[in-house]
Amino acid sequence: MVLGDITRQNVTAIVNAANSTLLGGGGVDGAIHNAGGPDILKECQEIRRTVYPDGLPTGQAVITTGGKLPAKYVIHTVGPIYGREPDRESELLAACYQNSLLLASQHSISSIAFPSISTGAFGYPKSEAAKVASTAIKNFLSGDTQIEEVRLVFFQQRDARVFLEYQEFE
Repeated sequence: MVLGDITRQNVTAIVNAANSTLLGGGGVDGAIHNAGGPDILKECQEIRRTVYPDGLPTGQAVITTGGKLPAKYVIHTVGPIYGREPDRESELLAACYQNSLLLASQHSISSIAFPSISTGAFGYPKSEAAKVASTAIKNFLSGDTQIEEVRLVFFQQRDARVFLEYQEFE
């Protein structure tokens, strides 16, 4: 866990808590597109044109260049909007972490940094998200040998404290 700006992490890949358009937005998504420059947007537009013309489905993940970021890659994933699918929210949030880690492993990425997916504008309660995220990461890493480092990056100290209180890594 680190406190800081995900766009400044010196890792092989960072994860973008994107919206389904993949065309930028607010929060983490906007910060990554702004810091990374136009190459990220160009690749996202191509993904929309060729693979996901209706937008990236919730829980899925795609990979692009990191552009001007310290990270070589950006893995974009769309978290669930809390309250839209109450019976599937935890499954969809877990899929964001699992599919991002799977892409990282498939691309020989050894270090990856995650924001707290869906806990900002998408309204997922931070305490519940901590349980889902930590369990998904722990379960994936138990069967993976490619990924050496997973960073969870929090912009605010209070969010890091909530995560620490509710995580299930132990």
